[in-house]
Amino acid sequence: MGRVTVRKPVLKLTTRGERTRPDVLAAEEPLELRVGGRALAVTMRTPGHDVELAHGFLLSEGVLGSREDVRTARYCDSVDDHGRNTYNVLDLALADGVPAPDTGVERNFYTTSSCGVCGKAALDAVKLRTRFPAGDSPFAIAGDLLAKLPDQLRARQKVFDATGGLHGAALFGADGELLVVREDVGRHNAVDKVLGWALLEGRVPLPDAGLLVSGRASFELVQKAAMAGLPMLAAVSAPSSLAVELAEENGITLVGFLRGESMNIYTRDERVLRH
Repeated sequence: MGRVTVRKPVLKLTTRGERTRPDVLAAEEPLELRVGGRALAVTMRTPGHDVELAHGFLLSEGVLGSREDVRTARYCDSVDDHGRNTYNVLDLALADGVPAPDTGVERNFYTTSSCGVCGKAALDAVKLRTRFPAGDSPFAIAGDLLAKLPDQLRARQKVFDATGGLHGAALFGADGELLVVREDVGRHNAVDKVLGWALLEGRVPLPDAGLLVSGRASFELVQKAAMAGLPMLAAVSAPSSLAVELAEENGITLVGFLRGESMNIYTRDERVLRH
């Protein structure tokens, strides 16, 4: 497995002078995802939890609906100059009867660390229809519990502590417990990892959980929440206009600017309980 962090020398300048010292950086390496031996996408990610990432990506693209939809996942065909496996090519074999991804899922160019829909082969494939509608979910969480979640997420971002350079994502329950936390240089990768974890644990759909992200709430993150059947997405930063529209369309509670004791609720505010 590739390294999660890399140490590099850095020249540090301060008002007291300058000195060279080692710095810890978040690793970023390409992961080529194949399905049935066919190249499907390349994403720049932080190595680790790659199988979860692949499952989450295919769930959010509408290819998978349960862990039984994948027969095997294995690293292959990627070696360095010394003949060692780089663990940068992952091939998934779908179970019998599971349709292979159509051309709408393929990427013309690699997926960057920040964008989950860049390079879609067809614009009409960007907006997907979920098989797990969450609009009728009774999920709700007390506002005071929700307000504490960003600090809990931050406390469990161990690689962020070392590098300062990773996004975080988590699933949480109505009792305010974080069910799983994942980090990655790409915010959509971090989300794919937590969704992949849920799929592999047999917890999808997720009508009794919410998704928390350390950054902004973009269109593609709302879409990923919808594809997993999540009734709530809470973000530390701002949502985009299209994210709000998509959340409203899918019956998802969208919370932004979740900081300290304040938050903005853009859609379906009844799921955030107030005293």
